[in-house]
Amino acid sequence: MQEKKYLKWYNMVGYGSGDIAGNVVYAFLSSFVMIYLTNTVGLNPGVVGTLIAASKFFDGITDVFFGTMIDKTKSRLGKARPWMLYAYIGCAATLVAIFAVPLDMGKTSQYIWFFLAYTLLNAVFYTANNIAYSALTALVTKNSKERVQMGSYRFIFAFSTSLLIQSITVGAVSAFGGGAFGWRTVAIIYAAIGLIVNTISVLSVKELSPEELNESNSGLSDLLSEEREATAEKYGLIEAAKLLLSNRFYLMICGVYILQQIYSAMINMGIYYMTYVLKNENLYGVFSWAVNLPLIVALIFTPTLVAKWKGMYRLNLRGYMLGTLGRALVIVAGYLGSVPLMLFFTGVAALGQGPWQGDMNAVIASCSEYTYLTKKKRVDGTMYSCTSLGVKLGGGLGTAIAGWLLAASGFDGSALVQSESCIRMLYFMYLWVPMGISLVITLVLSRMNVEEANEKLKEQQGK
Repeated sequence: MQEKKYLKWYNMVGYGSGDIAGNVVYAFLSSFVMIYLTNTVGLNPGVVGTLIAASKFFDGITDVFFGTMIDKTKSRLGKARPWMLYAYIGCAATLVAIFAVPLDMGKTSQYIWFFLAYTLLNAVFYTANNIAYSALTALVTKNSKERVQMGSYRFIFAFSTSLLIQSITVGAVSAFGGGAFGWRTVAIIYAAIGLIVNTISVLSVKELSPEELNESNSGLSDLLSEEREATAEKYGLIEAAKLLLSNRFYLMICGVYILQQIYSAMINMGIYYMTYVLKNENLYGVFSWAVNLPLIVALIFTPTLVAKWKGMYRLNLRGYMLGTLGRALVIVAGYLGSVPLMLFFTGVAALGQGPWQGDMNAVIASCSEYTYLTKKKRVDGTMYSCTSLGVKLGGGLGTAIAGWLLAASGFDGSALVQSESCIRMLYFMYLWVPMGISLVITLVLSRMNVEEANEKLKEQQGK
């Protein structure tokens, strides 16, 4: 039976554009916050890393909380859209604050300023916005193909925005005079763009009613639909956490998402590698093209490949196998000193990792369905806490680890030439760590066949 269609192409494009707003925050922060703090403000990378790690404690508390709040929300805009809309105001304000640390403050005050702004952004505002945005995939359509398409549109916008920010930010900061004023001005511009695009994205889709969400695609009785509605949403924070922890696929997705964000954080530390190893900071933008352009190409073809291979499992696994091979060859090219080969194999790795980026939201929606089939509870918003948890815990932990490693290597932000121990550390961070993470993700994906598990449950339950 052909699945009912819920969305027009412009709904999916409008939804996907929301990741422009998300990435003027995330890509800007993850790519440039460390080098801004070390080379412009003059803070110690090890202390910054410690503050970021401490901030993750608060992140861990708020993820499930906001997911649960979204599930319980009832408003004219629906469950998720109000949170997505209003939380972004806080995202914009705290992003600017992070890149506006007063230079005339004492060092202790500067660390406190950064910690408070960073924690508010990640633990409160970005959490609420990102979980709500991700949950919309399950709240505006029940069509699995549309969910994959939404994910593809979303991440096309995400990687395009990341590519643009990573390519132009260094030049834009310089164009505005460099230094603290340049960074602050660019942050204000990005925050304003994010506010506008986020609002457009919120208004481009409409959430389905609870009745339609709980309605069976196979024509079950109204009594069963009422039973679903009655059992849905009746749980507290502790029970929500138990529901998530009882879903092995949720745990695997969380693990992959966290590893993936640590991977991205290490790749983003490439600005140090380009500056001090390759002696050309402008190569960071070139390598951003090598990462993001193949990802965008892969995302364009992901819906077609999912349909051709009749599911997401094999595509994701084989893609990441290619990605791991690509990163291994980047190591070889790096020690050969060949920038062209590094760029080529970086592109190969990104091409292999692309399908998972495109269908990840659809996998999470299937994971949410697994919880419903096994526990008879709808936890769509709470389930998507794994995306915010992964972005913040993984990205923050990755940035923190990078700071600790830089400090341990003897990095000096005021020096034009770094020590030999620092150079060796940059090789390790940029070449070896991403390959190792990619290998671990491949192993986890080999166990993540949630689609097959759901089909077996439906057969057992006579659906």
